[in-house]
Amino acid sequence: MKMDKDQLLNKLWEQYADITPSAKKIHELLENRGEQIFNDHIAIRTFNDKRVAIDVLEKPFLNVGYEAKGEYNFESKKLYAKHYEHATDKDAPRIFISELELEKCSAELQATVQNVLDNCDQNVFNDPELVLSGSVWNGNSQAIYKSLLEESEYAAWMYVYGFRANHFTINTNALKEFKTLEELNNFLEESGWKLNASGGKIKGTPEQLLEQSSTLADLYLVNFEEGAVEIPSCYYEFALRYPMANGELYQGFVASSADKIFESTDVKLQEAK
Repeated sequence: MKMDKDQLLNKLWEQYADITPSAKKIHELLENRGEQIFNDHIAIRTFNDKRVAIDVLEKPFLNVGYEAKGEYNFESKKLYAKHYEHATDKDAPRIFISELELEKCSAELQATVQNVLDNCDQNVFNDPELVLSGSVWNGNSQAIYKSLLEESEYAAWMYVYGFRANHFTINTNALKEFKTLEELNNFLEESGWKLNASGGKIKGTPEQLLEQSSTLADLYLVNFEEGAVEIPSCYYEFALRYPMANGELYQGFVASSADKIFESTDVKLQEAK
């Protein structure tokens, strides 16, 4: 049976919250202060292999009324991304799907990812719910994780967690008590949460029409073949949008800011906190 929009988004949240307990706690913390939480956007990662590329993962969203809008390039991280907005439901979160441009990576990383994908049951890539399938590959090797991590934290994260929401984002504009992102950040830090300070705790400026901040990713116990190890899972982001010249809020993304937000899952930031 084909999923509708709310079912798809709810399943993404359930998967995400299962390995990101901090998101549920922050959600409850704000709701207990009388806030109603709206999602600004949901982010998903993948590789640009034709079996799992953006044009594969976008299908369930297009099927429930989303339309492609902006395109983005992240040169240093070798990523390409697109964002989507719902055609009729203006309260629906934007969808942000990025992919690692494998041809720009080392031959070793390309071979590793190719091998991981080749060793899957190829039918899984035709599953209309692939975006909800998590790690579909056979085996879960810490050695492979570490080899990918040396070159690309993004690829290493994908190997462990696969197809799922990488983060959800609170729409700060919809909060009543917090008028600035700085106020929200201060409240979260006072409540004991660690924020991603790479490039500053607030990425973007009012002039760029978008400010973003995020927690550092939770640590999640992963059962590798070699034994269980805690590694970063997902994080919670916060976005504040500013009006354009026509008075409407900016709907897109700022690549330089998103570049630093990606680092919320970086093992190095976890070690430094």
